[in-house]
Amino acid sequence: MSEPSPLDGKLGGRVDAARLMEHIAEFAKRVKLSGTPEELESFAYLKERMESYGFTTTLILHDAYISLPGATETVVDGRPLDCITHSMAVATGAEGITADLVYVGEGTAEDFARADVAGKIALIDGIAVEDVADRASRAGAIGEIHISPNEHLYEMCVSPVWGSPSQHTLADLPTTAIVTVRNDDGAKLRERCRAGERVTAHLKTEVDTGWRKTPILVCDLDIAGPDAPFVLFCGHHDTWHYGVMDNGGANATMLEAARILAESRDTLRRNLRVCFWSGHSHGRYSGSAWYADEYFDELDRRCAAHVNVDSTGGEGAIVLTNSGVIDELKHLAAEVIDAETGQHHAGRRHGRAADQSFWGVGIPSMFGSLSHQPPGPVKMLTALGWWWHTPHDLAEHIDPENLQRDTRIVLEVLRRLLSDRVLPLDYGAWCEALGRLLDEIEPAVGDRLDLSGVVQSFDALCETVEAFADYAANAEASEAPALDAALMRASRALVPLDYTFGDRFVHDSAVPHPAWPALADLFALARLAKGAPEEKFHIVSARRARNRLIHALREAEQALTLT
Repeated sequence: MSEPSPLDGKLGGRVDAARLMEHIAEFAKRVKLSGTPEELESFAYLKERMESYGFTTTLILHDAYISLPGATETVVDGRPLDCITHSMAVATGAEGITADLVYVGEGTAEDFARADVAGKIALIDGIAVEDVADRASRAGAIGEIHISPNEHLYEMCVSPVWGSPSQHTLADLPTTAIVTVRNDDGAKLRERCRAGERVTAHLKTEVDTGWRKTPILVCDLDIAGPDAPFVLFCGHHDTWHYGVMDNGGANATMLEAARILAESRDTLRRNLRVCFWSGHSHGRYSGSAWYADEYFDELDRRCAAHVNVDSTGGEGAIVLTNSGVIDELKHLAAEVIDAETGQHHAGRRHGRAADQSFWGVGIPSMFGSLSHQPPGPVKMLTALGWWWHTPHDLAEHIDPENLQRDTRIVLEVLRRLLSDRVLPLDYGAWCEALGRLLDEIEPAVGDRLDLSGVVQSFDALCETVEAFADYAANAEASEAPALDAALMRASRALVPLDYTFGDRFVHDSAVPHPAWPALADLFALARLAKGAPEEKFHIVSARRARNRLIHALREAEQALTLT
């Protein structure tokens, strides 16, 4: 029998492992490809459960650009290799393509710069990912063969476009036929290429890509009135194969947390909105991106924070130190994870993944995947288990105790966000993070660009944040709604600065981004040698980044000023 949880004294003691596993058994019944009848059938189960807990539900069917991989052939020297193709890759048609292989290592920008892949098939180490597909397309390759890190073939979406493409981003989709082969087959091809041998491959891929109706289930628990702030709690429901961990584990966590919070509604101060997305796996987060666009105004006015959950309860998932979280919520993640596990949460910066479609709106966010495998000897894209994105993602890889633990953590985070007298957003931590960057940028920029306005605005914000926190710590309950509103207004200015390139109404690409992307041009000027030929060009864009920074700092400072 497992030890009692430290969170049992709160709501965590009501997390029912048997209920969680009942949900797992239900999710193990169907393959849930985006926009298919089987997926919609499974959404009906979610809807029935959430209504039984007391939530008001709305099932939305919307247009999404979805890509479902089909039959694939890879033939080298007349020998077929086991392989799969990928969502958003090019379909070759019945004739396929034939070309020489060019080995490009892991497919970094430097790797492609050293190789001539135009009109050829790039041979690449590692799981198929969007940034490598983008580089291969731009380099003129007509195909890609990815070498799996092990004997398994990992399903992936390789679109560098976040959400459904617009007329502006449609041309950014991959222009290559893409397959993945097993490690042993790929290793032989790699050695032949390294030895200078000419190797020719024939690829034939089927990919069903186009517009489909896909579901979103929106579930509301009205605590404080229909126009009051809400916390957004979400996860995707579509899967690769049966996807019992990814994302059945998270969906079980969502249902159980929702049940307990609904039963405890008298202890909560803010509304809860739970959303189940489609299009995560086969549309590059098309569901959450559509929702962010369609409901931007409501999210801007009412959404206080976003908690995403993905792939909870995996067997062997004992590491809870590196889930993604925004600076102003790091303390909350750390407190809850330490209380439950004794592990020190490192507060890892969010990656560009996990239905994080709401940074442009300015919504602080937490998590995605929560618990991870210990580091292994083989380099993988994920720490979610070797079965992730394969047909082996079945109920046998769910650990009921880990699922119960992860659900307690998520539940306690939500309890805090929903019931703390004032929203637990620590903009002092945000200021500390930006302050470290400014300490690096200011001396490196030197006299090439006046940053005095940045320093003044930053100092004013830091002073205001400190005064606000002191006041909020002792504020009366009647003052809390106004303080929450001030924090939400500040987040609308500061979150996009930290996590987007600066346009609140356009989703940035799905490829990896630098930290503080809105300040990228300031960083570029700081790195540039003084007097470099291109310096004046860099100053033009750095000046604009400076202005964006000053504007955001002043907006937040005004929002948090107590009068």
